[in-house]
Amino acid sequence: MGLVGAHENGKGEMDLSLGKKNKYKRMDSELSDDFDDDAIHHHHQQLERKKSTRKYVLACAIFASLNNVLLGYDVGVMSGAIIFIQEDLKITEVQEEILVGILSVISLLGSLAGGRTSDIIGRKWTMAFAAVVFQIGAAIMALAPSFQVLMIGRVLAGVGIGFGVMIAPVYIAEISPTVDRGYLTSFPEISINLGILLGYVSNYAFAGLSVHINWRVMLAVGILPSVFIGFALFIIPESPRWLVMQNRVDEARLVLFKTIENEKEVDERLSEIVAAAGISNEGEKNEEKAVWRELLSPSPSLRRMLITGFGIQCFQQITGIDATVYYSPTIFKDAGIENKSKLLAATVAVGVTKTAFILIATFLVDRVGRKPLLYVSTIGMTLCLFTLSLSLAILGKGQLVIAMALLCVCGNVAFFSVGMGPVCWILTSEIFPLRLRAQASAFGAVGNRLCSGFVAMSFLSLARTITVAGTFFLFSLMSALSVLFVYKLVPETKGKSLEQIELLFQNHNEWQGSELELEDSEHLVHKARTLGGGGL
Repeated sequence: MGLVGAHENGKGEMDLSLGKKNKYKRMDSELSDDFDDDAIHHHHQQLERKKSTRKYVLACAIFASLNNVLLGYDVGVMSGAIIFIQEDLKITEVQEEILVGILSVISLLGSLAGGRTSDIIGRKWTMAFAAVVFQIGAAIMALAPSFQVLMIGRVLAGVGIGFGVMIAPVYIAEISPTVDRGYLTSFPEISINLGILLGYVSNYAFAGLSVHINWRVMLAVGILPSVFIGFALFIIPESPRWLVMQNRVDEARLVLFKTIENEKEVDERLSEIVAAAGISNEGEKNEEKAVWRELLSPSPSLRRMLITGFGIQCFQQITGIDATVYYSPTIFKDAGIENKSKLLAATVAVGVTKTAFILIATFLVDRVGRKPLLYVSTIGMTLCLFTLSLSLAILGKGQLVIAMALLCVCGNVAFFSVGMGPVCWILTSEIFPLRLRAQASAFGAVGNRLCSGFVAMSFLSLARTITVAGTFFLFSLMSALSVLFVYKLVPETKGKSLEQIELLFQNHNEWQGSELELEDSEHLVHKARTLGGGGL
């Protein structure tokens, strides 16, 4: 009996034990479900944040690039408008060269002033100032009764373009997350190409109006993009790196929170920016040489940066891209096209090609890297320029040379757009230290505009002296030299933060025309943090 009771009690205990286990299993299941729900909710939030952040940064990059549409439009529209200006105002060939080229020369003054101005009033308001100055210049050009008044408007437009071209890549590089920086910093070049295409289309669309009116309408349309910049000011934030330089660290954190997908990286990135700006935890600036004194008497690492930045900007222009774009009607006329409408239609084909290939570069620059694209670009341009020179010199005039000229010009602008066009501006916005970035980038932009002006103002005279074929042979030699420059003096910056790139140039032992891998750069960052007191 007792045995039976014990058995029953045992059975009862066993049943009770199983009941407890079932209860715990149900509780575990409920906790697991709650945990899964939280994880799914958190993951969903992260995805939503990622999407909204990318959209916000993309919008900032697009709006910041609008000033570059102005430059592109001016380059494109002037190639056709100059034909009608010459007819209407009876200007000479020398005046034509000055009118076309003066914008590039004057824009270097805007670029020079833009660096200092953006350090004082901020990147955002410098872009606004650039748009206002250009609007005034474009309005004067459209209403100009004489060559002299036209030149006044051209000078003002050049100053505005100089400000805009210099500041847009700097601003975009400073707000962009590392992984998308190359893609986003190529937007100004996309905008230039879009502007060139719009300029060509404008030429073709308004060419049928009277000679006294058509070129004025063509130039006046250029005011429209700058109007949108006014709306952009209500959307885009100030650069977080500029805010740090002004000791407005809390505002910089808010901007970074909007532009960085991972919340955990915000403080880490902010610490890097603060350190790069030379500001301590108390917000005090370290003693440093004046910016221009430092640029004129650079350290070895800064000298390497300046050679790379200034050199790549000059090579972008002395290979003749502006001559190809400004004077494409002259090239096609030399090949045998006489009809004005056909000349302008051929330039539209050039604009479409240039714009299409810049879009390809946009998707490749952060995947393939900067340097491979530069190799493809410079080698391809060299071949196209040399073939164009050979075709014009040997084939004379006729359908074959027209086809070869169109193929080579389109090929040249395509290869330019794939690499040298966008990567040049990406590099100069990436490689300089934060405290010097705006003014050093301005220095590079000055080299770009100076070379552009020299090419634009000398092309017709040079072509008359040594023929169009001889001129493009010189451009092909310059392009061949640019291949060597890229090989020896341009590092790969893909996948590195702006602060890591600065450290890359400081490592003299590794600088022999080759580039550090990302792991090496991260090692340098870690080493710098250790030396700096165990962390930024």
